[in-house]
Amino acid sequence: MNETLNSIRNRPRFKLYTDLSLEEYESNLRKYLDNNKDKFYGNINKEVATIFVKTKEESYWKPNLALRIEKEDDTTVIRGIFGPSPAVWTFFMFLYFLFTVAWMTFFTLYYVEKQINSNNYPWALPASFAVLVLIGLTYSAARFGQLKAKDEMGELRKFAEESTFHTERKINL
Repeated sequence: MNETLNSIRNRPRFKLYTDLSLEEYESNLRKYLDNNKDKFYGNINKEVATIFVKTKEESYWKPNLALRIEKEDDTTVIRGIFGPSPAVWTFFMFLYFLFTVAWMTFFTLYYVEKQINSNNYPWALPASFAVLVLIGLTYSAARFGQLKAKDEMGELRKFAEESTFHTERKINL
């Protein structure tokens, strides 16, 4: 079991199979959530569940456990993803995209300027370095958020282990 949790930490997706029906698995999750309502809250339905850890203060760094419950042949497949809220994920992906395009633009201006021996964009190289610094700051902010949410991720791993792993038949990571 410990190897599985370490793999989840390194790669926050997991997939497991169970003989429980969709309804039985949904009921199992609801019971576990009700029994632990002092620690967790979330939304559960027949196909999707999103679980959060209760904390004294709400923050943007709050991680969640998203479970997708599907039927394949006679087996119920549970796909889980540990991660930040969709809003935080989208924001950071937007920043990475924006800064990467800006870096490519500034560096291309610098490179073309050197190739044609002009001096129209003397600011292009310093601007590309400034954008690299912004990319580094974005990465640092994401790492800070991961460190800040470390305890909550541990609780979500515990939730995944106690509410789903005991019904497992096979795990693929």
